[in-house]
Amino acid sequence: MNAPRHVPVLLDRVVALLAPALDHPDAVLIDATLGLGGHSEAVLERCPQARVIGVDRDPQALAMSRERLASYGDRFTGVHAVYDEIPDVIADLGLREVAGVLFDLGVSSMQLDLPERGFAYSIDAPLDMRMDGTTGPTAADVLNTYSAGDLTRILQKYGEEKMAKRIASAVVREREIEPFTNSARLVELLYASIPAPARRTGGHPAKRTFQALRMEVNDELRVLERAMPAAVEAIGLGGRVVVESYHSLEDRLVKRTFADATRSTVPDDLPFLPEGSEPSYRLVTRGAEQANEAEIEENPRAASVRLRAIERTRPRTISSSGKGAAS
Repeated sequence: MNAPRHVPVLLDRVVALLAPALDHPDAVLIDATLGLGGHSEAVLERCPQARVIGVDRDPQALAMSRERLASYGDRFTGVHAVYDEIPDVIADLGLREVAGVLFDLGVSSMQLDLPERGFAYSIDAPLDMRMDGTTGPTAADVLNTYSAGDLTRILQKYGEEKMAKRIASAVVREREIEPFTNSARLVELLYASIPAPARRTGGHPAKRTFQALRMEVNDELRVLERAMPAAVEAIGLGGRVVVESYHSLEDRLVKRTFADATRSTVPDDLPFLPEGSEPSYRLVTRGAEQANEAEIEENPRAASVRLRAIERTRPRTISSSGKGAAS
């Protein structure tokens, strides 16, 4: 098995956004999508007062990161969890709040580069696509059991695939002959289902279908929908949440969460803002930042990244139970 390549996207910018929040003793960063630990390693190197709690649902990635970051001793802790479990992770570590939370969403370099994981369409491999290969249905299960209507829905919603209905019908027809098990047969079906003119634009014809299957198998949007408000609530005064997303639906969800957090509850027609009614957060980035041409040329996975960050500007209120409450 070849070692996976790992090129963190917007590494310097991500660390620069996090650094002000981590510049104090006992600062804790939750790297909610640890992967192979590239962002975490940079934070540990450049923010000497910070500890990092690395969260990943993929046991294989977690093991590799623990080995990679072992030299940092107790400044790094790896936790096997899904990132919507952030409140439980924080509580289990005896913390009330953290200084930062980082999300680098989507599929990791390791998962793409190891063919046996089934995420890549360029090599024939089992149709798995589970980020945690120990639990849950596979991409093959989705292809072989979902109705044509449900397949159409996920291809349209998660893959923005214009040929979704045609592809779904072909999948249902072909699985009656033989269930889907490997990626090559699915890729062949996609080439046959998508007309030649449509194949000439938008990249590889399998890209959108594989993305949609991955997002469905791992329940990515619903997990993110729970995780984002939890992360925003978890940071203390001066803390920051930094998010890299690669899909329009992910970025829209992040944008909405940040907008809600930074919006004042005072009526718009009030001529002044009463003291104490200011929003508890401010946006750190102006809109969504993107990678420049040089980075995209060096790392094509950076082409679709959208980077957003938010900072808490008012202290958290702590309830009698010890849990943070909305300010």
